[in-house]
Amino acid sequence: MMTYKQAGVDIDAGNAFVKMLKPIIEKTLTTGAKKDFGGFAGGFELPSEFGEGVLFGATDGVGTKLKVAIEAQKLDTIGIDLVAMSVNDLICSFAKPLFFLDYYACEHLDTQKALEVVSGIAKGCEIAHCALIGGESAEMPGLYAKNDFDIAGFSVGIAHKKDLKKCVNVGDAIIGLASSGLHSNGFSLARAVFERLGISLKEHLFNEPLWQTLLTPTKIYVDEFLHIQHLVSAIAHITGGGIKENLARSLQGKGALLQKSAIPKQEIFEFLSKHIDESELWRTFNMGVGLICICPKDKASEVLRLTDGFIFGEVTNGDIVLG
Repeated sequence: MMTYKQAGVDIDAGNAFVKMLKPIIEKTLTTGAKKDFGGFAGGFELPSEFGEGVLFGATDGVGTKLKVAIEAQKLDTIGIDLVAMSVNDLICSFAKPLFFLDYYACEHLDTQKALEVVSGIAKGCEIAHCALIGGESAEMPGLYAKNDFDIAGFSVGIAHKKDLKKCVNVGDAIIGLASSGLHSNGFSLARAVFERLGISLKEHLFNEPLWQTLLTPTKIYVDEFLHIQHLVSAIAHITGGGIKENLARSLQGKGALLQKSAIPKQEIFEFLSKHIDESELWRTFNMGVGLICICPKDKASEVLRLTDGFIFGEVTNGDIVLG
């Protein structure tokens, strides 16, 4: 069984690094900066003369999913992933995405490739109802290998101050919204598994070439958020760290009892489960749950009606238990 650390990614080291950053970042906080550390997005309360809104900013990349896109020569959807990773974090702070910026760094600028990438970013922005207001491209020969490049995204959204005061209560329903596959996390481990098994990107594994399965764009949940934001108390974007670590960021110190059997199965996770230890699997991948919404039980049926969601747990006192 392979682990994420063996594939080159150490989640514990990443968590420790974030803790080291806290005292450094706290020194920079000015009036208006939200002091909640470790959330999905950073907040900044507008001065009173600008109203009662709170700005939130988020930034992310797409990890080594980009390597799959480069090797498959399929670059027109990776930009959707880039937008998704930031805007899905924003909505966890009840912030409606306003605008997006991108950063494209490469060894040598291939304009056709760059256009494909940016076209995907623009498509993602359309889905998320936010404006692509700018970006930056940088050529850095000697730093990047030939034909290599990397992308990063940055998004800003705005929330109503009243929405930041919502409370999670014991007994609340935990509703999952299905992912569209791996999304943009765990690719170093997934790639290592396929490489060890000698499975190429061109091989048909799930009734389609493997690259096509792996490059399915990350689902953007902004539309769902806009429909249910008045019904839910908390939201969690399930990325690196899996369901438990990301849900914990939204539970306000409470616990949860979750039922794995209630999560619709996806072939990609069923396959990976045969080659990765279960605890590692659930800590690395979203396992079919891209977004989690928490709401009072009496509002759960309306949330389900407005989304493709499914109830798979409830809020408790104590630990988060995956049963």
